[in-house]
Amino acid sequence: MFKPELLSPAGTLKNMRYAFAYGADAVYAGQPRYSLRVRNNEFNHENLQLGINEAHELGKKFYVVVNIAPHNAKLKTFIRDLKPVVEMGPDALIMSDPGLIMLVREAFPQMDIHLSVQANAVNWATVKFWKQMGLTRVILSRELSLDEIAEIREQVPEMELEIFVHGALCMAYSGRCLLSGYINKRDPNQGTCTNACRWEYKVEEGKEDEVGNIVHVHEPIPVQNIEPTLGIGAPTDKVFMMEEAKRPGEYMTAFEDEHGTYIMNSKDLRAIEHVERLTKMGVHSLKIEGRTKSYYYCARTAQVYRRAIDDAAAGKPFDPTLLQTLEGLAHRGYTEGFLRRHTHESHQNYEYGHSISERQQFVGEFTGERRGDLAAVAVKNKFLLGDSLELMTPQGNVTFTLEVLENAKAQPIDVAPGDGHTVWLPVPQDVSLDYALLMRNLAGQTTRNPHGN
Repeated sequence: MFKPELLSPAGTLKNMRYAFAYGADAVYAGQPRYSLRVRNNEFNHENLQLGINEAHELGKKFYVVVNIAPHNAKLKTFIRDLKPVVEMGPDALIMSDPGLIMLVREAFPQMDIHLSVQANAVNWATVKFWKQMGLTRVILSRELSLDEIAEIREQVPEMELEIFVHGALCMAYSGRCLLSGYINKRDPNQGTCTNACRWEYKVEEGKEDEVGNIVHVHEPIPVQNIEPTLGIGAPTDKVFMMEEAKRPGEYMTAFEDEHGTYIMNSKDLRAIEHVERLTKMGVHSLKIEGRTKSYYYCARTAQVYRRAIDDAAAGKPFDPTLLQTLEGLAHRGYTEGFLRRHTHESHQNYEYGHSISERQQFVGEFTGERRGDLAAVAVKNKFLLGDSLELMTPQGNVTFTLEVLENAKAQPIDVAPGDGHTVWLPVPQDVSLDYALLMRNLAGQTTRNPHGN
């Protein structure tokens, strides 16, 4: 049966290596100047070449992201800067701007181009247009339903399609957000998004002054139990102002209509239940978001979605335990996004903007060193003797209770203190430690308070 590509994020070479070890078929990464990940991005020319070479040695693919919305100043040097990247031999460029696509088609006609999700492809005519322009793949907008994706697949069968199946969702339409730029002059479409949609805001009543400006009313209204209005409420004639927690006194006008307020904190996408249907449709690539996430995130998502894809291709029914495994990753609550119709509140998290898990916490990375029956762990988060732990490897996972723990001097200890320490614990000799990771199973705690009651 047809098997789609599993495409993982690679914000670093280490993330790339973990993604490949746990089953990714391809990764995507970008240069800071021309991709939407200027911050937390280690892919200079040297690392790009290393990444591309390593991917090809493994029989994997490496896509380079070039998806900014450039102003004139960046056009002047674009082809000159891109030439050495093209010469490295990436498998495709991921692009959104028609002007840059035109320049690449003229300068490097042999280079495969994938249309970025930023280009907002939401119908089959758009996909057909880009096929006629010589592109080889379209990454469809996250706003599409399963039925719409199926229709596009049917109408344009010769074009490769790529779909996001996991990761953060932007509150703006396919990432075309102005919020970060409005609040602190950091343009998301130039790669400097500060995730202002995740911040804490206080809502207070405003009023319209005599010249039509919205100004603050100095007797704030206590706002409690804020609920989505769609389907259960009605528009209000009142005007409101919002104050970000770290910017006291800076009030922004917030308008509300029957759909609710427009400052939103989306839940994270988790579409693993739909891998089977997407596979049957013939979607070529299933993509995981997260170029700024950790290597643990890259490993765990690759492992879980690899299992789902392999099961779907083999005709096996969906394994619901995969949903629980993904609960072990810190997240903002999960949603299927727009793939199926849901109520308004199922998409949004109105309680907090940070990621959290109530199931597991990543606590260590195995270094590969052995001392008899013990193996060394570089500690990332505190764990204790008696804890329930999960050993995760590319070959499979094992859950056990920690009964023996030693420090570097081979002395028995009760606590692995935290980041920067190395401890030793029992691991059978036949278990490979290559890319092995360690998680602590939480019982009544969360990753925000992992040792609380």
